[in-house]
Amino acid sequence: MPKVGMEPIRRAALVKATIAEIGESGTLDVTVSQIAKRAGMSSALAHHYFGGKEQIFLAAMRHTLMLYAAEVRGALAMANGPAERVEAIVRVSFSPTNFRREVVAAWLNFYVLAQVSDEAQRLLRAYQMRLRSNLRYNLRPLIGDRAEDAAERIAALIDGVYLKHTLGHDQPDRDRAVAKVLGCLSLEVSKGAA
Repeated sequence: MPKVGMEPIRRAALVKATIAEIGESGTLDVTVSQIAKRAGMSSALAHHYFGGKEQIFLAAMRHTLMLYAAEVRGALAMANGPAERVEAIVRVSFSPTNFRREVVAAWLNFYVLAQVSDEAQRLLRAYQMRLRSNLRYNLRPLIGDRAEDAAERIAALIDGVYLKHTLGHDQPDRDRAVAKVLGCLSLEVSKGAA
């Protein structure tokens, strides 16, 4: 007989194990059995809760996106003015929660999965639209009509820094990542003031 109240705990353990397994292997070539073993349960139980590997991975990415969105909302609420708000978005993108080796690997694999999975593509599109919208909204008071193009470039740079770190084997350097993107932001704002 199943233990009442265990489902959310087990689902969370599987999500965490999925990110850890993908981070360790660097690919989606992990099995439900490996994920379940890391989570301390049987693969049958993992299949029961999620169905299959793609569903487990999508749940892990939904969880990652939910944490990211909550962190962005908190940072935006504490920022004063549009310049601080854009900087807050950049800093959250490379926060200790979001810019760990295993999360970076999960993001890279999420982009790959979005090429063949409608659900992954929908989640990725929602993330990208929200990021660009937040950047555009806060850049507009700083640089006017150039905000849309600048938001595209800054969002692309954030993605590019993630991609660069998937190619290395050391821990991602948050400070350098933030400095690169804020340097680009500074150039965008100074062009707008000229």
